[in-house]
Amino acid sequence: MKSPVVKRSIVIAGHKTSVSLEDAFWVGLKEIATSRDLTLSDLVASIDTDRRHGNLSSAIRLFVLDHYRGLVGATQGTPARESGTLGVGASMLRAD
Repeated sequence: MKSPVVKRSIVIAGHKTSVSLEDAFWVGLKEIATSRDLTLSDLVASIDTDRRHGNLSSAIRLFVLDHYRGLVGATQGTPARESGTLGVGASMLRAD
C-alpha cells in the first residue's frame, strides 16, 4: 500500500531539507506559489521564517489550510481571518 505522505527534498536558504506532506498539500502549495509568482523554495522559506512553533511540515499544512479558508471566506463575503493565530502568515503570504 502506497503511503499518502510524500517526502520531497527542497532547498531553503541554501540548505537542502526534506519535507513530508500529503500529496494534496504539495499540490496546494505549488498552486499558491504559482499564483504569487514565487518559486516553491521561496514560498517554503517564507513559511519557515514566519513559523513560531511546530515543525515545517505542520507549518506548511496550516499555511495551505489558511490560504484556502481565506479564499472560501472571500467568496462568501466573509473577511479572511488573520493567519497570525496559526503562526505562519506574514502579510506577503496572505491570500487577500
